[in-house]
Amino acid sequence: MALWRAYQRALTAHPWKVQVLTAGSLMGLGDIVSQQLVERRGLRKHQIGRTLTMVSLGCGFVGPVVGGWYRVLDRLIPGTTKVDALKKMLLDQGGFAPCFLGCFLPLIGALNGLSAQENWAKLRRDYPDALVTNYYLWPAVQLANFYLVPLYYRLAVVQCVAVIWNSYLSWKAHRL
Repeated sequence: MALWRAYQRALTAHPWKVQVLTAGSLMGLGDIVSQQLVERRGLRKHQIGRTLTMVSLGCGFVGPVVGGWYRVLDRLIPGTTKVDALKKMLLDQGGFAPCFLGCFLPLIGALNGLSAQENWAKLRRDYPDALVTNYYLWPAVQLANFYLVPLYYRLAVVQCVAVIWNSYLSWKAHRL
């Protein structure tokens, strides 16, 4: 509980910094989970660079972009009613999610060393499935997130769900 209270104090004092660091930390944790529990690499074969890349991506892209979006969304649709949450979810999933995925996937490709041509081909191949898969889970998560969770905690909630969801998808892919 002391750790949670310290987190809340830091979030109150420095919401933007703490949200960005939380996104990076949780993305790094997600990669550790993937490498250790799903891929079963073991500590000796753990790709530290890959984990650091995910931390950097969380701090440098996901945290600022998603956190900023949530702030904009709260200004566009102030309020906390069920109808407000539904409106936010529809804007988030109808407008933001497709754009975010369209930026996130090529960024991952570039960080993995793909050429522009390879990255474009991968985006064209993977984007439709990624968007459809997004709609299996995220509308319900975001509806609850916008209705139940205060603004400064929403990014952390989404990142926690993303760690679990991506670990599941990685596990499912490794089973095949």
